Amino acid sequence: MAGRIGFAARRAALRFADTVVTLPILRWTWRGLADDAFARELPEYRPADRDAVREMMAGRYLLASKLIETGGASPFGIDVDHQDWWLNLHGFAWLRHFRDVRDNGERRFARTLVLDWIGREGRFSRDTWAPAITAQRVLNWLRHWPLLLEGATPEQAKTIQRVLGTQVQSLKLRGRLASDPIDALYAAIALLGAEYCDQDDKADVALRVERLNAELVRQVDADGLHLSRNPKLQLQLLADLVTVRRVAATVKSEASNELGAQIDRMHESLDALTLSSGEPVYFNGCGQLPHDVLIAIQSNGPARKRRSMLLGGYGILRDGDAVVVADSGLAPPPGYDGELHASGLAFEFSHGSELILGSCGPAPADLPESKALFSQGVAHSGPTIDAEDMSASGSGGMTLNAPDHMLTLTSDGYAKRFGVEIERQLTLIWGGMTLVGQDRIIRKGNASGTLSVRFHLAPGVMVRRNRDDGIVRLVLPDGAVWSFLWEGASLREEESVRQSAYIGLHKTRQLILDTDAGSGTDAEVSWILTREQD
Repeated sequence: MAGRIGFAARRAALRFADTVVTLPILRWTWRGLADDAFARELPEYRPADRDAVREMMAGRYLLASKLIETGGASPFGIDVDHQDWWLNLHGFAWLRHFRDVRDNGERRFARTLVLDWIGREGRFSRDTWAPAITAQRVLNWLRHWPLLLEGATPEQAKTIQRVLGTQVQSLKLRGRLASDPIDALYAAIALLGAEYCDQDDKADVALRVERLNAELVRQVDADGLHLSRNPKLQLQLLADLVTVRRVAATVKSEASNELGAQIDRMHESLDALTLSSGEPVYFNGCGQLPHDVLIAIQSNGPARKRRSMLLGGYGILRDGDAVVVADSGLAPPPGYDGELHASGLAFEFSHGSELILGSCGPAPADLPESKALFSQGVAHSGPTIDAEDMSASGSGGMTLNAPDHMLTLTSDGYAKRFGVEIERQLTLIWGGMTLVGQDRIIRKGNASGTLSVRFHLAPGVMVRRNRDDGIVRLVLPDGAVWSFLWEGASLREEESVRQSAYIGLHKTRQLILDTDAGSGTDAEVSWILTREQD
């Protein structure tokens, strides 16, 4: 509690300071770099899509998997209720699609969009000049600096240079006052990139490397996982860290070496949380990620280490073609918990290229009012009591028996309200062809409530069940059949959904095992999911 109070007080003080430096009477100081010239460009690793250029020129903007038709109007002048689309637009990540164009008209179109943004948003606005999005915009402009300046009139080039310099100056001032640690990290990344591209002989790249390295030390754990525990944010950060890594390599120092090592660990952590189906797990704000970007970023990381392991509050089992990732429910520290989901003891399971069991994912960006609903425990493949979430203040543990591919997770998140603790054991056997689960209710007082163990099926998985059989068959999209058996509970089937960045909410099914948590003795629900041989 004391930690949260101290964090809240510090955040309030930083927000006040930020309000002061953004007052109109002081913003003129941001133009201190306006006359500086940026002479280099940053490397771009993300893939380009030639068709995206044609679509944008036709007034169709497919950003963050959301298609908006502007009818020829400026995309910056329309009101769109889709946060991810808006962030992608104002962050200028789409500039990468113009990277290889040679047509003068297409290159002029990209520059016109930048100038249009400057005309509308070139003066400070708290939304479009927020530190994180400003940092991403600075990086994206610097990645494509020749595209923006070649062919521009002297007045256009001067305007672009001036506004870029003003944004960099704003990050120098506001990055140190950021109340959100993620804003501070993005600012540190962008300032390293800008320092490298600044042609001023006094540019101090080594200092910016040290500051970025120090910020990563504060925000990334020893395993390389960001403290938010959100794989989506991990990928977004790596997309920009990969860009400045080569910059840092030009500095021969201990900080530069450690920065490279930290980025390697971040790659390894993201890879560990990626299922064999190729998508990271849907935990703590992570939904479907752009697969081409994921592959491009991870290809710049170290060799993959596929093994069973514990990582930042997650447990990973790998055996044969099977991958299980389970969440202990570890709560991120204050300031990093904005996307916290009630996913304690939940897991996702894939075999080969097919996802079998997963979670519903975060609420779609165009349904912000449903954010709390999708973060609940019932939206994950895990145990809940009376459909309530585990207490965030509860404690638990996680142990791994790597040789036997066995993971044990415990939580007392229901002890205060329902008088029980829950222990979940997950084991992969027979080369990943079978997943065995045991969910034990351990009485710690006057027990009550109904334990429900949920299994959210992946899109395309069909359920086949005869009423008189104690078995359910799951038919996967690739034709593989998995048998689901259970004991110690009754089974029911309900509708479910899984968030898709491409089609919105994909209708799926879920299996639910129910048992009385208030019975006189400790109870156990056992279940097996095994692949049937052809």
